[in-house]
Amino acid sequence: MTSDTVIEIAGIPILLRSHDSVFEPAVRKYYADFITPVASVAPVELTVEVDASGFPDPETVGAGGAVPVVDVAWTGDRWRLERFDFRGEWSPGTGRGQVCLAQPQALQSIDSVLRILHSILAVPPGGCLVHAASAVRNGSAFVFPGVSGAGKSTLSGLIPSDATLLTDEISYVRQAEGGYRAFGTPFAGNLGAPGKNVSAPLKAVYLLNKGPRNKIDPLSRKEAATALLRNVLFFAKDPELIRTVFETVCRLVASVPVYRLTFLPTPEVWEIIA
Repeated sequence: MTSDTVIEIAGIPILLRSHDSVFEPAVRKYYADFITPVASVAPVELTVEVDASGFPDPETVGAGGAVPVVDVAWTGDRWRLERFDFRGEWSPGTGRGQVCLAQPQALQSIDSVLRILHSILAVPPGGCLVHAASAVRNGSAFVFPGVSGAGKSTLSGLIPSDATLLTDEISYVRQAEGGYRAFGTPFAGNLGAPGKNVSAPLKAVYLLNKGPRNKIDPLSRKEAATALLRNVLFFAKDPELIRTVFETVCRLVASVPVYRLTFLPTPEVWEIIA
């Protein structure tokens, strides 16, 4: 029996169509807050199959410290996606595609597929995915970019009760209503839980830096753009899309203040975030 599950993130729905009895309930449980019975626009459609043949033994992946490679390529009329645990393709012309997973319960596989697709889908409407935590407080959104170890999960774990965590790992930012807006995502980091499916106008970006005391330093547009580009999540080797992402980041830092946030891992850091 085939089942359809529509996962809508930042107003962009992706329909997953599968007949695998293990995959479908696992996806519905994990992405529960982002599943919608009625998509806001025509969704991207992905037929999902599970077939381990042709994939390497998972125990051999990453042997010797090697990082598994993600290959995302434009073939002329469609995107091809491939990693050790999935392979698939998607056509922007038809809005449809298919993906094959090595394991039905490997949520990290379909999660990676969704991250890759959204990193592409976010670009045309003036958006991007950022390796960043984000939160909503007092009706405004704040984004906290940082490489692994910079403190995204630490800061997220200290979030006060009057704030809502959008994500501790991958933030979704795009143009909306004449400005920029940050959206909740299910893409989790060390906290291991999806963010809340809410959004708010983006008030400020704080680049994370652990240090001996809490302080905020404003960045110039050039400094802000350079730092933010390092944290944009983008897999495709496509010159046109890369140029568009660059232009998006430049426009964002021209309209939203960017700071460097040096902080101690204590709840008091949230007192200077405003």
